[in-house]
Amino acid sequence: MTEAYPRLRLKYAVELRRNRTEGGESELPYVGLENIESGTGRLITSASGQGNDDPSTAVGGESLSSVFQAGDILFGKLRPYLAKAWIAAFDGRCSTELLPLRPGRLNSRFGLYVMLSREFIDAVDGSTFGSKMPRADWAFIGNVPIPFPTQSTQESIADFLDRETADIDTLIAAKQRLLDLLAEKRRSIVAEAVMRGLDPSAALRPSCIDWLGDIPAHWEIERSRWLFTERDQRSQTGEEEMLTVSHLTGVTPRSEKDVNMFEAESTAGYKLCFAGDLAINTLWAWMGAMGTARVDGIVSPAYNVYTPGPRLLPDYVDALVRIPVFAQEVTRYSKGVWSSRLRLYPEGFFETWWPVPPLNEQQHIVEHINTETAKIDRLRTATENSIALLKERRAALIAAAVTGQLEFPEAA
Repeated sequence: MTEAYPRLRLKYAVELRRNRTEGGESELPYVGLENIESGTGRLITSASGQGNDDPSTAVGGESLSSVFQAGDILFGKLRPYLAKAWIAAFDGRCSTELLPLRPGRLNSRFGLYVMLSREFIDAVDGSTFGSKMPRADWAFIGNVPIPFPTQSTQESIADFLDRETADIDTLIAAKQRLLDLLAEKRRSIVAEAVMRGLDPSAALRPSCIDWLGDIPAHWEIERSRWLFTERDQRSQTGEEEMLTVSHLTGVTPRSEKDVNMFEAESTAGYKLCFAGDLAINTLWAWMGAMGTARVDGIVSPAYNVYTPGPRLLPDYVDALVRIPVFAQEVTRYSKGVWSSRLRLYPEGFFETWWPVPPLNEQQHIVEHINTETAKIDRLRTATENSIALLKERRAALIAAAVTGQLEFPEAA
């Protein structure tokens, strides 16, 4: 296809600002890579992920940072495949991994869409160096040819994309809210089942345990020291399946996960963990990094492994330890000076109290959880797929508009 627009190297359309400042000497608000949403051109300044152009909420930062002015385009050169770019809404300073570009002959909004386009991102990403922290440099980025229509056409394209992407983003946000609701419903189903059972008419009694509250009157309560035994058996060869323990996925084989982390030269001496054992990531237990192993394997020597006794079903254990309130409870028994460095040792874990339903009821609870969460997971997967399609539609629309595949009449 013959392109409708001529090309111009980026460095002739924008100017790279090279001013730097020491963070301790500046009162300017700070923007880091983490503050820019991937692929959307929006600023994120809150934990909830909501965009905000108020500089008073963008604080912190590195000691050495680059200075930018309102209207500049900030482009992330670290891991450029993340497509992080933003038009500054205020004067400030930013990570040196962001390039502050002052639009000259380029409409800033059109320029933003160009820098978010897959063609531009792929070109820059293909130039990166460094395997763990791939980054591009301005010498290459500045020489990337970009579409360069007339000023009036740039403005028309930007107006069009502002409208169309806003509609798509509204749909994506609605679907994301649905995902949040589904996640909350899933947590609620599991928590209600493992802490209250399945019979809403069952008589309740006070457990006298803060995190449990009232429980079915026929359930027992027991300290975990009488329900579990610690397993500290070590691998002789380290050839067993390596297991990871995450707050998101529980206990899973490392081979099933896309992980990029340090691997020891030898895993001989790692702890054995058999199917049905409870594995706890000692350092991240406060976040809920624990669960029941589905297969035999080994875990880091820094983790702790426990074998449930005959009064608990492994699947019931897995469901209970992965509800947020249990993670909050074990935090009380964890040790450490900093909240982010708390460690749950066996002596702390053994202090926790557990609800103990009859075994047949535990089985019914597990079956109920599996059935109900499977329904939610199917809806979640469908919603995630629709979000992916909308993002693809957004990217395709941007690519078509900025490269001249859509017609935009010249302004009179």
